[in-house]
Amino acid sequence: MDAADSITEQVCQESDVQDGELREVEVAGHTVLLVRNKMEFSAVGSKCTHAGASLSKGVLAGNRLRCPWHGACFNIRTGDIEEYPTLDCLPCFKVRVEDGKVFITAKKKDLESDRRLKAMSERCRSNETTMLLLGGGAAALVCAETLRQEGFTGRIIMVTKEKHIPYDRTQLSKAMDKTLESIYLRQQDFFEAHGLEVWTEKEVVSVDTQGQKAHFQDGAFQRYDQLLIATGSSPRQLQCPGSDLQNVCSLQTPEDANRILHLATGKRVVILGASFIGMEVAAFLSDKASTICVVDRGEFPFQAVLGPQVGGVAMKMLQNKRVKFYMKAEISELRGENRKVTEAVLASGDKLPADVVVVGIGVTSNSGFLKDTSIAMDRGGAVLVDLFMQTNIPRVFAAGDVTSFPLTLFGGTTATIRHWQIAQAHGHIAALNMLKQQKALDTVPFFWTSLLGKSIRYAGYGNGYTDTVVKGNLEQLKFLVFYIKDDNVIAVASLNFDPMVSLVAEVMHSGRQISKAEAQSSDITWMKQA
Repeated sequence: MDAADSITEQVCQESDVQDGELREVEVAGHTVLLVRNKMEFSAVGSKCTHAGASLSKGVLAGNRLRCPWHGACFNIRTGDIEEYPTLDCLPCFKVRVEDGKVFITAKKKDLESDRRLKAMSERCRSNETTMLLLGGGAAALVCAETLRQEGFTGRIIMVTKEKHIPYDRTQLSKAMDKTLESIYLRQQDFFEAHGLEVWTEKEVVSVDTQGQKAHFQDGAFQRYDQLLIATGSSPRQLQCPGSDLQNVCSLQTPEDANRILHLATGKRVVILGASFIGMEVAAFLSDKASTICVVDRGEFPFQAVLGPQVGGVAMKMLQNKRVKFYMKAEISELRGENRKVTEAVLASGDKLPADVVVVGIGVTSNSGFLKDTSIAMDRGGAVLVDLFMQTNIPRVFAAGDVTSFPLTLFGGTTATIRHWQIAQAHGHIAALNMLKQQKALDTVPFFWTSLLGKSIRYAGYGNGYTDTVVKGNLEQLKFLVFYIKDDNVIAVASLNFDPMVSLVAEVMHSGRQISKAEAQSSDITWMKQA
């Protein structure tokens, strides 16, 4: 390290830092995270590269540090990513101990940045091996970056039917007023610098797995050596009279978000569906629309995943912002004038005035283009993959929302989980196996929803839970809910209870089961076994 480009400072006394401690220290006016693990010191960036959470409040398990907010994990020795959601590694700094004093040496540029891009190989024009990635979302992007990080120098093509380079789709319902540039996951010059081709507004219509070609709507085709299917999902369409009226919107793209915000501001909004899209849109528009009504078949919002207790809390939060709920209800008809919607009619006969209707009634897998192939899919059209993200066809992999995959940590059940973190984990594993590295998926599903400035966090796979254990207070919006099946914890959700969901996720990742009795107990020694 060039002395002119670096700085060394004493940050503390060795005896001041306990084993397992995560301590923020200052180096040249910048905050660095000092970690003592098994009596050895490490130093890395102090903030998670995903959303900026303070890692000093995270969960340490061996050399693995998990973010308290969204579950991203980093290696404290190298700063490298060990779990998603994030794209960038942490900067890593040199630590030494002399005469009982702890010194950190850091490059100035690393101190000034809170993130580090893992080294990526350069594109070699003589290498004609082609990795074709169908889809422009998180799974395809992480796959492309991992291929370069693992030394692949051939051609990488990402193909998306959208107009945009990869962006953070989770922001569309949480922050509908963000600019396009602010939600791009990487800027255009990044793709050019690393030899990553991104073909926008190009829709795949069929795949010839024997000839190893993908055909596109414009008549073109592309040969591949390895194929990744990461085409995601699309909003389920409303099927009722009037569903084709103007101002009836689904949320899929940044243009959709901008249009809904424009139409809804100061107007009467009806939202069909009280799951994640519907609830986040309702929360964001709650101080912008004149009225908001949410219609859903269930008794509570989020009922299928978070259950009635957490769903009830979320409903009260929005009711306090004048959002009206029509639960255990169905839409029967949309009526309009001059081709624009004016009211939503429920099966009960209730009529809800509407200037705009937002449809959030679920999604379907974007896999129709595979119908003439031998690629195995489930009844819902999700592509079946193994733990290596491999389909039943050689050289064809799949990742993200379009897949159904095995959950080894949850009894090996096969599931479709449409989470941001899962898509990135899939993309990473797919890339390693496209390069024949034989790496199996080993992840704990982790997601979050944001309502009115508060985040509900969730980890695990709670499908089929039969009981819950609640810690804290639901009414006071500070709680931890364990979901129980066969007397063991299979999932956990929280609000204002960080870093507990990350801690439980880390225990689950270790393979240790948490019993219902342990979840109920005030003895928390099981938490130390991550």
